Amino acid sequence: MTASGEFQTRRANPADAEAIALAHRDSIRSIGPTFYPPDVIDAWAAGLEPEVYVNAMEGGEAFFVATGYLDGQAVVLGFSTHRMDEEDGASVYVRGCAARQGIGTALLRLAEEHARAHGGKSIQIQASLAGVEFYEANGFHETGRGEALLMSGRSMPCVFMRKRLTEV
Repeated sequence: MTASGEFQTRRANPADAEAIALAHRDSIRSIGPTFYPPDVIDAWAAGLEPEVYVNAMEGGEAFFVATGYLDGQAVVLGFSTHRMDEEDGASVYVRGCAARQGIGTALLRLAEEHARAHGGKSIQIQASLAGVEFYEANGFHETGRGEALLMSGRSMPCVFMRKRLTEV
């Protein structure tokens, strides 16, 4: 499978939930194994069903998708999220075959713009070990290390990161 390199970004809606789930699982299963053992990958991908994304959207979490073509089929190549709460949170996932093509950075920018538009001063991320280099390249700084709680109830090592969105 190969991505064409061309993509479009837009705000996601509940009709995108199944495609987001597929892209999320692909990202975990294709990029994650370099950093985590198989049992962690399985626990990380467990429970990532369309209703998870629909519920998050209905709860106010903003989702953005990058769409493009994979082996001639229109697909979601990746997605980002922005969650407004006491600490604005974000995440970015890109299919393995679409990694390192600027898709993740474009999606992260959309999440950052959404945070700024809603008064966010910074974004917090629980970066998987697979994502640390990406987030550092996009201006995030490590604030600590710990465990991210997965939907499966297990946890996995992560790096807590933060990016200031406004000038001091």
